[in-house]
Amino acid sequence: MVLGLLLARGGVPVVVMEKHADFLRDFRGDTVHASTLRLLDELGLGSRFEQMPHRVIDSIHMQFQGAPIQISLRRLPGAHKHIALVPQWDFLELLATAAEEEPTFTLMRRSEVLGPLLRDGRVVGVRYRSADGETREMHATLTVACDGRSSTLRSSMGLTPRSFGAPMDVWWFRVPRRSGDPRGLNGVFESGHGCAVIDRGDYYQIAYIIPKGTDDAMRAEGVEALRRRMAQLVPWLSDRVGEIASLDDVKLLDVQLNRLHRWYTDGLLLIGDAAHAMSPVGGVGINLAVADAVAAATALAGPLRAGDLRNSQLARVQARRWIPTALIQAVQRVIHARIITAAMNDDFDHPAKPPLAVRVISKVPALGAIAGYGVAIGPLPEHAPAFARR
Repeated sequence: MVLGLLLARGGVPVVVMEKHADFLRDFRGDTVHASTLRLLDELGLGSRFEQMPHRVIDSIHMQFQGAPIQISLRRLPGAHKHIALVPQWDFLELLATAAEEEPTFTLMRRSEVLGPLLRDGRVVGVRYRSADGETREMHATLTVACDGRSSTLRSSMGLTPRSFGAPMDVWWFRVPRRSGDPRGLNGVFESGHGCAVIDRGDYYQIAYIIPKGTDDAMRAEGVEALRRRMAQLVPWLSDRVGEIASLDDVKLLDVQLNRLHRWYTDGLLLIGDAAHAMSPVGGVGINLAVADAVAAATALAGPLRAGDLRNSQLARVQARRWIPTALIQAVQRVIHARIITAAMNDDFDHPAKPPLAVRVISKVPALGAIAGYGVAIGPLPEHAPAFARR
């Protein structure tokens, strides 16, 4: 949606295809980081965003095997010294509404992409199922796969990302939040399990960490086992874990960490999770996808207007976004291996010392501020191109 908005503001005819009639689904990842908030200001959409209901997080409190870590966002440069939590359907509608103000933008809802159209090995558009149920074709100079970690276009083209593995999956569910409860984002990792507790106003969104591939076995234990573990892990929530009515309320996130070697072929560019699935560590996936979109629009709007699109220009998009993507994934891999795995292997009766990295960050407050910058802004943040600013 961001790419469509920016290209349309650059005078490029662009169509965004959305499988569903609306955006009302539980995306789970609803964080809009400081770098994306700054982008919205540059696009003239900051005031519209502020009018939407959202929560602000300016600090993150984590505990790993008894060692506390404080990550402050209050020292971030710029106007936004925080992360915003906003329902993703509201955010997408904001972007769609802004894009539809541009004469060259079209949003086609209830349009499911079925696969690429190929001509002499080049992608020249897509086959899709339209709102009336008919299979149709749409031709395009450039097709961009923004369809996530299970990308239809990626699999249809036989592109396989390199997987870096992950030690955990995530259970998502909600518990009520009450007046006087802690604000912001809190996390606890110890005694063989862990969770993040995310303040969403009138409820907490819980990201409960489970060992990779254990979803079926843990569900077989029943909801009472989850309630018991949550009460043990986060005692101040023990009086409301009974609100988890059944495991039907618990959704699984299959954690993936992978990256394509090459993000493009003739006529096709892949961005976001279609090119590089991110771990939920740091909640950076949405913002990296947005940065991909900005880089793509900046590099490609001119060639698309001129009708002179070349693979070298698609390669330039990957070259620009590869470094921050690979760097963040490398950090996530270290956190997986040295912190999360250690916490999950910890034994409640015989607790181990926290990993060295945790002990160092815990004792050096300045490192928390650096970590805050890495999460909320990250390496090589993107700015809106001049043609898209309002």
